[in-house]
Amino acid sequence: MNKLFLSITNNSLNMKALLSIKHIAIIVVTIGLILILYWDVFKILITTWNTKEEYGHGFMIPLITIYFIWQKKQLILAEKFSPSWIGVAIIIIAIIAYFIGTIADIYFSLRFSFIFLLIGLSLTITGYKVSKITLIPILIIIFSFPLPAVLQAGLTAKLQLISSQLGVSIIRFCDIPVFLEGNVIDLGNYKLQIVEACSGLRYLFPLMSLAFICAYMYQVVFWKRMLIFLISIPITIFMNSFRIGIIGVLVNHWGISMAEGFTHDFEGWIVFMACLIVLILSMWLLSWNERKTRTWDDIFGLISEPSPEYSKTYTLILLPLFCSILLMIAAVIFIKPLATRADIIPQRQSFKTFPLQLANFTGNIKTLDEKTLTVLGLTDYTLIDFKANEKIINFYVAYYQTQKNGVVPHSPKLCIPGGGWKIIELIETQFNKISFNRVLIKKGDNKQLVYYWYQQRGESIANEYFLKWHTFLGSLKYKRTDGALIRLTTVIHPNEDNELADKRLQQFMLLLDNKLEKYVPN
Repeated sequence: MNKLFLSITNNSLNMKALLSIKHIAIIVVTIGLILILYWDVFKILITTWNTKEEYGHGFMIPLITIYFIWQKKQLILAEKFSPSWIGVAIIIIAIIAYFIGTIADIYFSLRFSFIFLLIGLSLTITGYKVSKITLIPILIIIFSFPLPAVLQAGLTAKLQLISSQLGVSIIRFCDIPVFLEGNVIDLGNYKLQIVEACSGLRYLFPLMSLAFICAYMYQVVFWKRMLIFLISIPITIFMNSFRIGIIGVLVNHWGISMAEGFTHDFEGWIVFMACLIVLILSMWLLSWNERKTRTWDDIFGLISEPSPEYSKTYTLILLPLFCSILLMIAAVIFIKPLATRADIIPQRQSFKTFPLQLANFTGNIKTLDEKTLTVLGLTDYTLIDFKANEKIINFYVAYYQTQKNGVVPHSPKLCIPGGGWKIIELIETQFNKISFNRVLIKKGDNKQLVYYWYQQRGESIANEYFLKWHTFLGSLKYKRTDGALIRLTTVIHPNEDNELADKRLQQFMLLLDNKLEKYVPN
C-alpha cells in the first residue's frame, strides 16, 4: 500500500520511512471513517444474509470482490497513478445519497452510497486507468444488497404467479387434473400454497450474482457476456416452475409429505445445481467459435494474464484524498447523528373507536390473523364491512406510526394477484381533492372495484414512489414518518355497471371526509 502515492526521486531511507508512516495513517483513517459511517448498514446486511435464504450468498460477495482486485494487482501496480478530482465529485454524490438514506431511512440509498464512496475513493487515490480495472469488482458488491421492500414485494408476487402458472402447465402435461386459483394449486385431495419462499427468488438472486461473475470472467465479445447474465433470469423461472410441477406430481401420487421437509429442500438444491449446469452449458455453447483458437481455461478467464513490470515512479498527490476525507468527517459529524433521532409520534385515537354507523352504512368489524399482522408490521388498523341497501363496502386502513427499519405499507396492486384476482384496469385519478388509485379486478365471473391511496400529514398520495419522497420530506422537515394505507372495495354485481360501483365508493369517500383526522393525524 505504501507504493500507492510515493514518488521515489531519491534514495533517502528517512524520507521513505516518513512517507510510509504517512500513508499507513491515511489508510487507517479512511477505513475507520468508512466503518463509522456504514457500521449500521453492514450489521443489517449481515443479518439479512443470515436470515433470508435468497441473500445467503451475500457472505461470499465481498470476498469475491477482494479476490478479483487482488488478482489484478499486477496490472494495478503497473499503471501510473493519477488521482482525479472526479472522485471527489462522486464522493459528494455518495454523501448526498447517505444523507437521503439517513433521513428517510432508505437502506437502498445508504448501500448505494457505499458503492459510490468506494468508486470515488478509487478515483481520488489511483485515477481513471486503475479505477477502470477495479470498477467491475466493486460493482459486484451490489449483488449482495437486498432489493427495496416495494420492489421485492412486487417481484415476489409476479414470480409466484408465473411459477404457479407454469407449474400447473407441467402438472397438466402429466395428465393430472388441477385447478389454479391465484397462488393456490388445487389437486383435489391436496392444495399447494405457492408461498413467497417458492417464488424462485432464493434461486434467482444467487444465480444472477453467479452469472454476473461468470460474465466478468468470460473472455468473449460483450454481447455474449450480456446474454449469459440475462439468460440466468428465464433459466431460474423455468427451473423453479419445473420444480413446482414435479412437487405437484409427487404430491398427487404419494401425498403431501412430498412437499415438506427434506424432500422439499433437496429438490431445491437439485434445481439450483441444474440452473448452474445450464448456465455453464450456455457459456460453453456460446464460445464455440472462440474454442477453435483458444482453450476453455483461457476463455473462462482461468489463466492469469502475464504480469507487467511495476511502474518505477508513483505520483504523490494527496489533495483530492484529503478533500474526500474531510467530506467523510463532515458526514460523520453532521449526518450520521440524524439516524438516531427519534420520530415525533403524533397523538391519535385508536381505530377501536371508529364509528360503525356512517349515514345509512352500518359496519361489521373484521379481524386479520396474527401471521398477516406480523407480515404487515402495522401499528394499528381497522377492517370493517359497511352495508347499505344490500351493498357492501369493505373499508380497510393500516396505520404506521413510523415508516422506518424497512416497514412500509403493502401496496394492494401487489397483493391483489396473490388472491387469484386479475387487474383489468389501474389508473391514478382524483375525487373530492383526494388522489387515489382506481383498480378494476376480476376473478372468473366476479368483478370488484378497489380505491386505495396513502394518507400522510393531511395529504393523499397515489404513487408508491412519490410516497417515499413525501416520507423523506416529512422526516427532514417535521421529524415524522407516520402515515396510512386506505383501501375501499366493493363488489360489482352482475346487474350493475362500473359507474354505479364508482358512485357507491365516492359516496362513502364523502362520508369519510374529516372522520379520519382523529385516527390518521394531519
